[in-house]
Amino acid sequence: MVDILKRNKALSVNPLKASQPIGGSLATLGFNRAMPMLHGSQGCTAFAKVFFVRHFREPIPLQSTAMDQGSSVMGADENVVEGIKTIAEKSRPALITILTTGLAETQGADVHRNVREFREANPEFADVAVVAVNTPDFTGSVETGFAATLTEIIRALLPDAKEAGTYPGKRKRQVNVLVNYMLTPGDLEALRDIFEQFQLRPVFVPDISDSLDGCLTDEDFSPVTIGGTLISEMATLGDALATIVIGPSLAKAAELLEQKTGVPTYALDHLYGLKANDALISALAEISGHDVPERIERQRSQLQDAMLDTHFMLGQLRIAIAADADLLNAFVDQVQEMGAEVVAAVTSCNVPLLSRISVASIKIGDLEDMELIGKANKVQLVIGNSHAVDTAERLGTPILRAGFPLYDIIGGYQKTWIGYRGSRQTLFDLANLVINYSHEEIPVYRSIYGQKPASEITELNSSKALSCH
Repeated sequence: MVDILKRNKALSVNPLKASQPIGGSLATLGFNRAMPMLHGSQGCTAFAKVFFVRHFREPIPLQSTAMDQGSSVMGADENVVEGIKTIAEKSRPALITILTTGLAETQGADVHRNVREFREANPEFADVAVVAVNTPDFTGSVETGFAATLTEIIRALLPDAKEAGTYPGKRKRQVNVLVNYMLTPGDLEALRDIFEQFQLRPVFVPDISDSLDGCLTDEDFSPVTIGGTLISEMATLGDALATIVIGPSLAKAAELLEQKTGVPTYALDHLYGLKANDALISALAEISGHDVPERIERQRSQLQDAMLDTHFMLGQLRIAIAADADLLNAFVDQVQEMGAEVVAAVTSCNVPLLSRISVASIKIGDLEDMELIGKANKVQLVIGNSHAVDTAERLGTPILRAGFPLYDIIGGYQKTWIGYRGSRQTLFDLANLVINYSHEEIPVYRSIYGQKPASEITELNSSKALSCH
């Protein structure tokens, strides 16, 4: 059983996690014509926006209720109601999410009541969906904030099957896909291709592959997201053949979706590595009733060949991983599939999944904790986001950049990690890091003869010859 090591210091020296409001904003940005609004100070929103812009390198629609000293003490209900009204008037979005920050939560804000007050005072905006979510940044992480926001969006926007007149299987090809925070736009594009090979139509909830993929449009400027899951699609989820849920963090959202619609659920922890993708393909074959396409069979064979090619480099490799729980679990499974050893596993907060991850211990902490544990266990490779680059340099190891944020490479947000092809490329990337990085090399041998003048070498040889006689 895994040993979960709690925090033993009062502060984060080198923070690992991104906050819950960032996760909630990311979930919102996966819907078409959406606008996240953070209930807090302007600095809270600006800080989150910097993360998104540096990671996706795109303009990010993000608003703030701009709490100041007065509203922080006296109450900021008016900021929320007026903020929603202003966004609805100027931008007419399809969805607004109100995400609390640590400041608002400490002040005692009730954003759910604020939304009801807005509805009562402004019936003309009935067509604008408004969802309030509690996402304090002093607890949780980007993973939990993403999951909480998606759950509340499903609760607010998905009608019950009886009310909507939906029933499972009405749409013969549709499959609902709840995707967690760690799937990149590139992952979602690859996943869509896999579904379509089984003649299925996936509805991603949410879909950042359409809204944050860097696609140019004819519009000069848009104050809301362009692309993503249509709000109108939410009403069709009850007609799907099945729901596939990727990531244990979305368990609550999946349970709520099944409860409201009756659509059967297939839960997958992740899509990294051979075993995980076999589970996905088996589920799609069962749902569609079709045989596995030859193209996918070939991709599986290619992954197996890559596993043979790279096992010399990755077998018994000592790896340190720093990530939120879903991503940590995915990488642990993939590298252990190759015979590597995870000697340092660090995550941002305690969630139920940690008890199922197959490592000796998991530290709930920061990148300093990973550095200390990795150094003690002679780590050879690090997996983490861009914040972990300096840590890897101090440890003298290569780093595979993964997670959020990735701000020191171009196109990191678009990389494909999932499926047989993505898993194959990950193995190649890991193996190349190992063979191109000088670790555990045999130290250079310098002969004593090459370091002395010729006269001293002659004298040394003469003395050795006399001692032999």
